Amino acid sequence: MKKVLAAAGVLAPAALLFAAATAATAPKEPLGLLPIIWPKDNPYSAEKASLGKTLYFDKRLSADGTVACSTCHDPKFAFTDGAPVSTGISGQKGGRSAPTVLNRAWSNSQFWDGRAPSLEAQALGPVQNPIEMGNSLDGMVKTLNGIAGYKPLFSKAFGDGEINADRVAKAIATFERTVVSGNSPYDRWKAGQATAMSQAAIRGYHVFQKAECDACHEGQNFTSNMYTNIGMGIDKPEADLGRYVVTKQDGDWGAFKTPTLRDIEHTAPYMHDGSLKTLEEVVDYYDKGGTPNKNLDPHVKKRNLSAAEKADLVAFMKALSGTGWRGIAAPTAFPQ
Repeated sequence: MKKVLAAAGVLAPAALLFAAATAATAPKEPLGLLPIIWPKDNPYSAEKASLGKTLYFDKRLSADGTVACSTCHDPKFAFTDGAPVSTGISGQKGGRSAPTVLNRAWSNSQFWDGRAPSLEAQALGPVQNPIEMGNSLDGMVKTLNGIAGYKPLFSKAFGDGEINADRVAKAIATFERTVVSGNSPYDRWKAGQATAMSQAAIRGYHVFQKAECDACHEGQNFTSNMYTNIGMGIDKPEADLGRYVVTKQDGDWGAFKTPTLRDIEHTAPYMHDGSLKTLEEVVDYYDKGGTPNKNLDPHVKKRNLSAAEKADLVAFMKALSGTGWRGIAAPTAFPQ
């Protein structure tokens, strides 16, 4: 297990000792997923996860009280928003599609370009983004301190009623680490239930390997958690250069984080720019070899799959839809 976690870039092996200490209290992961490694400075507690869920759905964290984390990462759309790009305060449009929150517990870096080193850091990013939630951290904390009902919730989660940005981030991240997808037909099939996946999906699994999809969509979460140039949008006049904007490294030019394929059928539209509407379009894009450019990943090349192979590949991806996140819904009431 240490080798798998290290390869995924989740946490250093020394942190595994902490995982065992929290395993008895944290929610059990669905079939097919490794245990979550809870950060040493932000261990799991039910009270913290509950507070984080409330904050996640509370629009009052935004400057004008109209946008919450859940606005762009909605359970109804498998924790995306079902749109090519997201809409923030005052109807402003972002430049990228909202990635799903599902199974982000198994990745340190967040966002399409990996600019946030943790879920805690990610949680505060949209709050301060002028076209997302349009607030400041001080403004958010002032608002929460003005809501009397939040103080006892912070006290239960952290031992006292102090409200600050660090605690908000830790609570939201704790909730987000419980948003998981596993126990899919694929997981049950791998566990020995021969009829858990359809024959088409089983054939698609072999196409998935034949076409080297697993070069990037690997492991339990079907992602390397690395950054890849597949050419999407690179031919536009003002192309989004992805990870390169963060690192300025030539190898990151036009590269974006490989998303999980868990519940992929429910997170359309696809790609960082939301430009592909269906899984069939995604398969066609890869089958043609992506969009040629100076940094195209060598695994992205023409595959010449047959129509039947393409259909089977889509069937396999749909067999990655699981449980764990289903049933999560917004609170019926918020602190006053």
